[in-house]
Amino acid sequence: MINLSGDRPKRNPQQLNQIKQWVVDRFLLSDEITVMVTELQCTEEGCPPLETIIAILEGPGQTRQYKLHKALTEVTPSDVAALADGH
Repeated sequence: MINLSGDRPKRNPQQLNQIKQWVVDRFLLSDEITVMVTELQCTEEGCPPLETIIAILEGPGQTRQYKLHKALTEVTPSDVAALADGH
């Protein structure tokens, strides 16, 4: 079936919260720092169809953003650890 409305399936809030918690734990973030996790369709050539974006918002002009070239459901604690170790 073709989806003409462009609606995407709802994301599992537990999955989103789990990834956010991995980020908080691995990056040693305080409660005042906002973590956003989003899954986007990737339109760049050679990019997988879905990518997960993790943004750490520490304050005005202090944002760190990371891309994982995989769907949200495929993100693991090891992926988050690799981001933290490479930052």
